[in-house]
Amino acid sequence: MAFIIDVFARVIVGWRVSSTAHTDFVLDALDQTLCQRRPEGKVTHHSDRGCQYVSIRYTQRLAEAGLVASVGSVGDSYDNALAETINGLYKTELIYRQGPWKNREAVELATLKRVNHRQILSSIGNIPPAEAEARFYAQQKSRALAAWFR
Repeated sequence: MAFIIDVFARVIVGWRVSSTAHTDFVLDALDQTLCQRRPEGKVTHHSDRGCQYVSIRYTQRLAEAGLVASVGSVGDSYDNALAETINGLYKTELIYRQGPWKNREAVELATLKRVNHRQILSSIGNIPPAEAEARFYAQQKSRALAAWFR
């Protein structure tokens, strides 16, 4: 499983399931992210040192998208702690609890149903990430309207 997470609201903005750890599946997750979001300004992409994340093709795609790569040092999880938390919750709450799985497609369907909508995170107020992000943008819109009418 490859997840790309927007750290602000803990929203998973790209993901892919694969039976192998090749570069193509993480590139697919990155491309999904870039189709959904067009990051502006300096955006940092944190990852571990998995071979697919430090591959030439992946680092080139990050550069093409204007993203700055940040790879944690060996043996620490500081840059990647959020991803490790999300992955751990995903495995505990979905993969291990609902398995064994018939095939990869069954995992993909279950993941699609769960991503951003069913996972409750205490760090964002015990609500799903999609709801946290929607609340934030609704507040921003309300503030902008209120300021405009002053």
